[in-house]
Amino acid sequence: MNLRLSLGFHSFLFPRGGHLTCMKANISCASMIPKVSEASGMGMVDSCYSAIDNSTSEFSNVYDRNTVEISFELYNDDICTFCREGDVDDAMNVLSEMEALGYRPNSVTYSCLVTALASHGRTCEAEAIFQEMLQNGFKPRRRLCNLLLRSFLRKGLLGLAYQLLLAMDDFSLKKNRETYEILLDYYVSAGRLEDTWSVIAMMKREGFQLNSFVCSKVIGLYRDNGMWKKALATVREMGEIGVLPDKQIYNSIIDTLGKCGELGEALEVFGKMQQEGINPDITTWNSLIRWHCKHGELSNALELFAKMQQQGLYPDVKIFVTIISRLGDQGKWDVIKKNFENLKCWGHQRSGAIYAVLVDIYGQYGRFQDAEECINALRSEGVQLSANLFCVLANAYAQQGLCEQTVKVLKLMEAEGIEPNLIMLNVLINAFAIAQRHLEALSVYQHIKESGVSPDVVTFTTLMKAFIRSKKFDKVPLIYKEMESVGCTPDRKARELLQTALMVIENPQI
Repeated sequence: MNLRLSLGFHSFLFPRGGHLTCMKANISCASMIPKVSEASGMGMVDSCYSAIDNSTSEFSNVYDRNTVEISFELYNDDICTFCREGDVDDAMNVLSEMEALGYRPNSVTYSCLVTALASHGRTCEAEAIFQEMLQNGFKPRRRLCNLLLRSFLRKGLLGLAYQLLLAMDDFSLKKNRETYEILLDYYVSAGRLEDTWSVIAMMKREGFQLNSFVCSKVIGLYRDNGMWKKALATVREMGEIGVLPDKQIYNSIIDTLGKCGELGEALEVFGKMQQEGINPDITTWNSLIRWHCKHGELSNALELFAKMQQQGLYPDVKIFVTIISRLGDQGKWDVIKKNFENLKCWGHQRSGAIYAVLVDIYGQYGRFQDAEECINALRSEGVQLSANLFCVLANAYAQQGLCEQTVKVLKLMEAEGIEPNLIMLNVLINAFAIAQRHLEALSVYQHIKESGVSPDVVTFTTLMKAFIRSKKFDKVPLIYKEMESVGCTPDRKARELLQTALMVIENPQI
């Protein structure tokens, strides 16, 4: 069944010549509703039409519904207006009716629909409309292709992204800097080393200079592979070609040094960044706090956390998870309570609500061991529910081995109309890994593949961890080989997990 036909109508429908026509009128809803006294003795439909007929003065700028058919142009205008206003369902309703009458949208209307659907995360529908656009002989613009490409890669739909790139070649749409940067952003985050270098090589061939965005991605690639010295060398090369470090570059360097345990150098770069008049943002503070926690420097991490709040920055929920988990491991609940009070003193009430919930999940009070109560509590505090927040909450439950609650967060996320992304599915694999339920972790991985989403290096390393925890060491090398076969470059963690599994396989007595 056509997905568009299953959607409910939200606009006014007028009978015209035996079919339904959708019109937009610049009138208030109140004027359309008849009073009870006026509706007595009339059916609901008759009373509504009576109200419409009595509002002729407000219809002075609208075509007479009994004498004029809505034209092809008006249908297109209506769809584009709905798209601009964010009323995607209404736009799709009008499209269904338009096509039922034998009309086809023009290229501008198709572009509006694809843009609106992609912007609302309705990627599959956007792709279907895009294909319909091509079948009707319209050539897409490069800007539309870039938008759709970003949408595909955000969902990990690498196959659709590849087909789109082929379509751009067929239409002689030359890739611009934005196209390459979209690809680069995805390949680096997915740990696809060879693909990343391939994109950089193509950019050089096309004459695109390596700007701060590209350089920051290269630095991130070195970071993920534990090569911090090469990352610093890249910074020196930037200076030689005249690219001055900006906030994005500094953030990449700090994160690289922090991950490799070079905390002193990370703080030096942090100081240099501020000396040059570049103010650190939430990403900068996140990196410093996270890596200080990871490397056991909790006192420095808390000091940075306090300084961040003094700067008036809104704490990120990921910082909460890092701090709570580390302090909780050491039983320092008094320190956690003190930081929670500081949050309220700084006026971060919503952050305080998230912080309190996460503390509870990590086992201090036990009130929010049920995910639904947790979500309802956050909603009552006015906290905006986002994909990122759901992922953080799911991860908190996963870290405690609460698989059922992790799955429940996933269902609640879907109920809110937020489509689970690869990050969320990776969290679910991790939950089953911690609980030593490798078969469930494997089933999530199979779901990722069947849904057309391309797994990243985190997916594979988490799956390897699941099999190691379940003492299924012989399966780990197979997962490692599959990771390489799909183009994901194993990072240091993946190589360490493989070595652990191989050692046990060769020496079962370990």
